[in-house]
Amino acid sequence: MRIAVLTSGGDAPGMNAAIRAVTVVALALGHEPVGVQHGYRGLIDGELAPLALDDVADALRRGGTLLQSARCLEFHEPEVRDRARTVLTEHDIGGLIVIGGNGSLTGALHLSDPAEAGGWPVKVMGIPASIDNDIALTSLSIGVDTAMNTIVEACDKIADTASAHDRVFLVEVMGRDCGYLAMTSAIASGADMVLFPEADRSEAQLVGAVADSVLAVRKRSGSQKVIAIKAEGIETTPDRLKELVDAELSERSGGTAAPIETRVTVLGHVVRGGRPSAFDRLLGSRMGNVAVRALVDGEHRQMVAWLPPVDAGDFGERSVHDPYCHLMPIDVVLEATRQLLDGQSPLARWRSTIFDDLQDVFLL
Repeated sequence: MRIAVLTSGGDAPGMNAAIRAVTVVALALGHEPVGVQHGYRGLIDGELAPLALDDVADALRRGGTLLQSARCLEFHEPEVRDRARTVLTEHDIGGLIVIGGNGSLTGALHLSDPAEAGGWPVKVMGIPASIDNDIALTSLSIGVDTAMNTIVEACDKIADTASAHDRVFLVEVMGRDCGYLAMTSAIASGADMVLFPEADRSEAQLVGAVADSVLAVRKRSGSQKVIAIKAEGIETTPDRLKELVDAELSERSGGTAAPIETRVTVLGHVVRGGRPSAFDRLLGSRMGNVAVRALVDGEHRQMVAWLPPVDAGDFGERSVHDPYCHLMPIDVVLEATRQLLDGQSPLARWRSTIFDDLQDVFLL
């Protein structure tokens, strides 16, 4: 079998580990791995080439994706997907592995839709890779652990300056509409406050929460060193949030205390980059291994999930090749992801209330 692999959407540390695993496992099993450059755009343009061991020799330790990625809005069009299927058929591809996030998996689902593709014989597998951890039915996606460690390291460094100058820092982290990175990094870095979209707070409530945290720290220790982490999914911009918090603190202090200085740091794409952590290298490697072996076993339209936080028997089945991996139908994954991002799933509801339960802890 010729097994093609592509990376699509935003890059995530650990993608290269998955590409490497797909390559070496396919070769070890007697199959031919083929790399698709530039994601779905490269697929429709016919940018396919065989992958050899030398191509992935140093891939494990590198961030980004050696196959590169690109947005391809045209892939929403059926005729464009027809072109992609033709390209794969012309290159004698028997299996396709798509590594990416929600949009990438959606493309894989439509590409392999029997109603549109008819009897097209190519088997399709998905591997979740998104630093946002916004894909349902998998505990973690490739890239999340590295991104979280990057944020924690940055916050540790910011905390030094915050302490030296007795300042409040508002730190914005990536995550799109999902607050997972903000929530977990706030706990891991010992931040004093976290703002995330799942809580569905008004702008005034956000400002009040930050002010409460700052004043609680000052009352307890006399210090004004506070680290507040803000998810990018919060619509209020960091600069506007700083302006409103400054006004709120000034009003509450009534001019009887020294002014409280606030600063803004937007980590932005720093969170995406860097060498993958050991865990992301393992995660990408194990998912890539399972994806190849699942294709060889004849599986189709499945996503490799890592230790799902659900009873997998309700949706999919545990991989016989790795007890920590499950195979989940891509259509089920995407529907569960929609519910997660819409706040309808049990996990989303838990995320929306967990920090309310911990509010008293943050204000100690």
